[in-house]
Formats: sequence, structure tokens, C-alpha cells
Amino acid sequence: MDRREDRAFPLIFERSQKGRRGVRPPSVGDVDPEALFGRENVRESPPRLPEVDELSVVRHYTLLSRRQIGVDTSFYPLGSCTMKYNPRVLEAAAARFTALHPYQDPETAQGALELMYELAEYLKAITGMDEMTLQPAAGAHGELTGILVIRAYHEDRGEGDRRRVVLVPDSAHGSNPATASMAGFEVREVPSGPDGEVDTEALKRELGPHVAAIMLTNPNTLGLFEKRILELTEAAHQAGVQLYYDGANLNAIMGWVRPGDMGFDVVHLNLHKTFATPHGGGGPGSGPVGVKAHLAPYLPVPLVRKRGSAYVLDEDLPKSIGRVRSFYGNFGVLVRAYAYIRLLGLFGLKRAAALSVLNARYLKALLKAKGFRVPYDGPTMHEFVAQPPEGLRALDLAKALLDAGFHPPTIYFPLIVKEAMMIEPTETEAKETLERFAEALGEAARKGLANPGWLEGTPYTTPVRRLDEVRANRRPVLRWTPEAE
Repeated sequence: MDRREDRAFPLIFERSQKGRRGVRPPSVGDVDPEALFGRENVRESPPRLPEVDELSVVRHYTLLSRRQIGVDTSFYPLGSCTMKYNPRVLEAAAARFTALHPYQDPETAQGALELMYELAEYLKAITGMDEMTLQPAAGAHGELTGILVIRAYHEDRGEGDRRRVVLVPDSAHGSNPATASMAGFEVREVPSGPDGEVDTEALKRELGPHVAAIMLTNPNTLGLFEKRILELTEAAHQAGVQLYYDGANLNAIMGWVRPGDMGFDVVHLNLHKTFATPHGGGGPGSGPVGVKAHLAPYLPVPLVRKRGSAYVLDEDLPKSIGRVRSFYGNFGVLVRAYAYIRLLGLFGLKRAAALSVLNARYLKALLKAKGFRVPYDGPTMHEFVAQPPEGLRALDLAKALLDAGFHPPTIYFPLIVKEAMMIEPTETEAKETLERFAEALGEAARKGLANPGWLEGTPYTTPVRRLDEVRANRRPVLRWTPEAE
């Protein structure tokens, strides 16, 4: 990438003028930095910070904010990520707890502990689980916690050396096989059937005393509900296999169907997807893990318990896998999720799930009418996977959407669909927004079929054009130097 494409938007370093200041720090007087911080912690030369006035700083960061695409500025249909609007009242709720300190005596934080206890109770009721930990800091972290709990369970039963395989569908989220591998398991892939659901017979053939767990998402990443889930979980349990539920897609079924009732033994949730906390952008997440009673002894410590009228942090779990997160989880995220559940109630959660399904099916119909193909066109849930009209690439259409002011959907995932476009509109988008998105995508496809060169040249209005994305991922440039220009 040549940064000089966008000279109208100089970097803060390029605005620098020697001697220019917006603020001057107070003098440190006779303080000896080496005595205060230690010689090894004192710089030999001052940092090369930009020298700018306050107005330049304000304009720089304001322009940066206007260059961002997010749910506050545009439609953000990332499949499987649930980038939905997050009510501002939840931010106000979280702000009420900013004076808390994680080291303070639990007796002085009874309100916070009560909130955590009640949130766990709500999540247990929503998922059909018997016990819940709020510690994990994100979805993938929750996955690892759940698999470690399953591993501890098998080891405690004397089967740890034998059950070394985790089964994962070929349409699974990439974090599923990665998690199982990190936990020391061998990963075996199970194919999907022609209907897009797990091939139940193929899965049954893989079952046996060597299998520790099956990791499933329901609805799956094609947006399809696994209709044979009860048959699958029964066969797994007969073989002594534990069922792990990836909660990334719970947004489609919350309040309607519970993973625990489907036969799952472990479930992780993405509070930062399903229960309103902003997702993405490097901010904190939360991946609570719920388990059935037979796995509860292995959960991380501490757990919030209610004893009489008081709330305590209970660390008396001798078989626990130990802590998986400093302190008790990302508390601000927990507050937002608690407020979201209280705000909507069961009726509101069910309505949100229903609207997410309605929006997805409506958008799917709009795109099909514009020539987009849906390879697994069953009764999809909150998301669906489409393919561009024959001859077009998903990547090119994604780039064209940037010029139209939309964030592209997830592309090239799941891997079992060629030129996949994985689209999730969520329940918070209006009908008119979906129609504008479909119109923009349809127009890009129409122009691309008529003039492939135009489509391959998109985007035209962004600060930089086509990047070497592989190089940017493998060799990112995270530090500015004048020589780089």
C-alpha cells in the first residue's frame, strides 16, 4: 500500500511542526527520573511524538472517527458476528459501576455480586444449563474453558488417555478445531450432508470410546437449524461423548429453544453478540460457560454463590480447572448483558430472535430476486450463505459495497461453499435498510456482469484502494517511521 494515495488525509505525524504545542506539561523540578523509575526504565532519547496544536489533534481524531464503518454509521451484516445496535441505556448502566475495584472486599461489593449471581441464573434459564461461570473473556475463551472442563471430566473418570478425539463439522467456526487442538485433542472433521446439516450417519460412524466431545453450532454456520439434533445427541451420549454447544448463533433461537433441552452438556455464550454489548473493535468481550450438573465440579473458580442474604465468591471446588481469567470476568460486559435481559424480558428476547430470522429471510429473498444463488436454501434462520451470480467473485462485490457505504458481509466462509457470502442482518435493522443493501449489491453485480473491469477496480472512493491483504495480515506495519514513506 502506498499511503500517499490519500494526501488529503495526512497522518498526525505529517501534521507535525517543530516547536508547535497544544499543551505543556508541568516541570518535574529536581526529580531524578533514574532514581524514581530505575535506570533500566528511562529512555536514552525522547520519543518521536508529533508536535501539533490542540485543534490539529481534534480534527485528526474527528476525521478518523468519520472514516470508520460500524453499526452506528452503517449496515454491518457480518455473518455469524451479530453486529447489531446496542441500546445506549446499557452504557449508562455499566457506568454506574465504574468506582468498583476488583481487589475490594466482596462484602463491600454486594450489589455487583448480586448482579453476577442473577445474570448467571438468567443465562442458565435461557440455555437450560445447571451451572454457569462468567469468567471467560470472549467466545473463543469460553470454548477453551468448556473443552477443558470436558477434558477434566474424562480424566476424573479415568478415560482421559483414551478419549483424545474431538469431532467438528466441516462447516464449523474456525475457532472450534483450534480450541480442541489447543486443549491437546486430535480433531476429526465430520462432513455436511446435501441439505447442509451434519451428516448424521457419518458422525455416528466416528463415535466410539476414543471420542471426548462433539462441537456443534445450532443453527449452523449456513444458517440452518440441525433438525436431527436429538438423534445426534442421543447417539453421542450412548457412546459416552460430551456435546459442546458453540453459542455464536444463539441470537436466532434465544427464548425459543434451549441447548440444554437439545442434549448439550456444555454451552458457551457470546454476550458481546447475543446480549447487546458492542462486538469487535478490540473491545472487551464475554464468553460465559454453562454446564450440566455432572460437569459443574470442574468449572473455573470462583463462582458467585448466595448464602443466606449475602453473596460470596466460592473457591471450594476441588476438581476445578482453576482460574481462566484474572478477577471475575469482564464485569462491564456482564452489566450490559444483565440490563439487556432485564430490559427485554422473555417476550422481548423471543421477539428479537424472531425478527432476526424474519430479516434474514426477507433479505435472502431480495438477493435471490437479483440473481444471487443460495446453495443450501432450506428454512434458514438468522443468517444465510449466498453466492454471487455466476462469473462474479465475492471479494469484488465486497469491495464494491464499500463505495456504496455498506460494510461487506463475511466472505469465503464457511469453506464448503465456493465464493461464499455469509450475511446476517440482525433484528435491529429496518426493512428499508435491507432493501437499500440488496439494491446496492444487486447493482454492483449488474454492473460487474456488464463490465468486469469496473468491478475488479472497486473500491474507488475509499482512502486506499485494494490492499495486499495477505501481506497486511502476515507482515503488518504497526509503527510509523519517516523512512516508510
